[in-house]
Amino acid sequence: MYEDLISEIRAELARNANEKTKETSARFFKEYINCYGVKAATVLKIADKYFKLIKNEQKQTIFSLSEELLESDMLEESAIAFECVYRMREYYEPEDFEIFEGWIGKYVNNWAKCDTLCNHSVAFFIESYPQYLPRVKEWTWSENRWFRRAAAVTLVLPARNGKFLDDVLEIADSLLMDEDDLVRKGYGWMLKEAGKAHQQEIFEYIMKNKKVMPRTSLRYAIEKFPQDMRKKAMEK
Repeated sequence: MYEDLISEIRAELARNANEKTKETSARFFKEYINCYGVKAATVLKIADKYFKLIKNEQKQTIFSLSEELLESDMLEESAIAFECVYRMREYYEPEDFEIFEGWIGKYVNNWAKCDTLCNHSVAFFIESYPQYLPRVKEWTWSENRWFRRAAAVTLVLPARNGKFLDDVLEIADSLLMDEDDLVRKGYGWMLKEAGKAHQQEIFEYIMKNKKVMPRTSLRYAIEKFPQDMRKKAMEK
């Protein structure tokens, strides 16, 4: 039904593709990425344009259309897919957790896809249905690095607003010694955001764990602390 719409989206992305942008985008990733080379602002404009054409459709229709975009593995198409899904957030239901979890396992293969999906849709879902937090915590034990990063980045925005402190610390405990650099950066980012509302609690957590916490995570976590606190945290 929406094959023509998807073809139009892909054609518009191709028209806006730029080889220099493609080369620049690739530098942000250690792994190979499939992309057109379209600037992020342009991708969002395209997403906005085509979402207006489908915004009155059923949520499941928009989810299905988004998944078809995800199947291409193109970075910009995934950004449009996740943007459309996020714009349906007021209609999320408990059973959508299985969909989001499935997408992480099947389609997320770089930090940009992970963060775009989890910072927005999954985070909003968890704030709406916090009873699913135990399921998110289970991701910290996954062999899939993107599930482990997802567990942390899902709580980045809620943590910034002072929510789920105990859960933030529990996830940090689970990921504390993770050997993956992107997972380390992910939970360091989560701690940094939690520190904006709970500075003393996060500082105490860091001081307690700084001898074993990877330096990457530590630097991320203390980035917004006052200078004296940063200095104490970095002391060996």
